[in-house]
Amino acid sequence: MTELNDDKLAAAARRLPTEISPERDLWPGIAEAVRAPRRTRWTPMFAQAAAIVLLIGASSAVTYVAVSGRQGPVTQVAPNLIFEQTSFGSRYNVGSGFQDARDELVAQLDVELARLSPQTRAEIATNLDVLHEAIFDIDEALERDPDNLMLQAKLVNAYREELSVLRRVGGLTRNVMMRNDI
Repeated sequence: MTELNDDKLAAAARRLPTEISPERDLWPGIAEAVRAPRRTRWTPMFAQAAAIVLLIGASSAVTYVAVSGRQGPVTQVAPNLIFEQTSFGSRYNVGSGFQDARDELVAQLDVELARLSPQTRAEIATNLDVLHEAIFDIDEALERDPDNLMLQAKLVNAYREELSVLRRVGGLTRNVMMRNDI
């Protein structure tokens, strides 16, 4: 049965014309396209360069307006808290860079906390108390076993976590103060 269908298909294909003449003469359109002046490649490049310059100028203007609009009074708060030098047991002290960063963040803590709700302040105080207890406990354990590398690593991680919490408190207040969709 398929041979019969194939024969019919082959016979139909043989009856098709072998040439098809176009309905109209296409040469005048082709000749005109060949003679027509081409657009230069420079025109799109200049348009792109102008768009880039416009984009840079607009983004610079927006940045300038955003930055200059945030200028407010700068208040410097002197820390009223006294902290002891942090240490690894009785033999090791953390670097002055850590102490400076911690002292700076602690100095800003009261100002930042005043901007938050009482519930948030209480949660932050609880978190900091837990961290301070952990640091104290690890420090005591290091006094008994000063060469314990695991305790030293835990103490460093506790200090890092404390700095992280202090930084996040500042981030919370900056995000709250910068929201303008309220």
